[in-house]
Amino acid sequence: MINKLWIFFIVSGSVFLIVSGKSDVLNSQILSSGKTTLDLIIQIFPLLSLWLGIMNIAKDSGLLEKVSKFIYPLLHKIFPDIPKGHDSLGLISSNIIANIFGLGNAATPFGLKAMESLQTINPDKKEASRSMITFLVINTCGVTLVPTTIISLRMMHDSTDPTSIVIPCIVVSFLSLFIGLIIDRIFYRRSK
Repeated sequence: MINKLWIFFIVSGSVFLIVSGKSDVLNSQILSSGKTTLDLIIQIFPLLSLWLGIMNIAKDSGLLEKVSKFIYPLLHKIFPDIPKGHDSLGLISSNIIANIFGLGNAATPFGLKAMESLQTINPDKKEASRSMITFLVINTCGVTLVPTTIISLRMMHDSTDPTSIVIPCIVVSFLSLFIGLIIDRIFYRRSK
């Protein structure tokens, strides 16, 4: 569905520019988008490499497992349907930790594996379980302490203080998580 939507936007925008006689704008955007994309990759790649490396070291050293055990009491309150010691708790905590450090790309594999693991304990395979919905809410809120992608984008565009966005990002992400979990619980209670 999303692919069709993007194709619609690209085709309709291109047709509009051609019909309105601004095909030179279309040509310049096509030619400059490659350079912009390459600049973006060059700016973001070092930060992502650094944090992905740190996450791999944390995983190999067993730190993620220790953190998972440390935050288990909190996760058990949020996900009471998941049995103690189930693989999905480790994957969920790894996803949350990766998101906290602003590694959305590194968090995605953990999130997908967590959903697969949650599906194994889902009693109704055709509907998302309570835990799956709650995890989706948490993952969508993307609680972040170090918004590496935003910092990289601000550096790329010559911001005078690229890290000034850190405190607002922390506040907004925790606020969205809090509101999201409240709404999740309200809808869960209504469905019962």
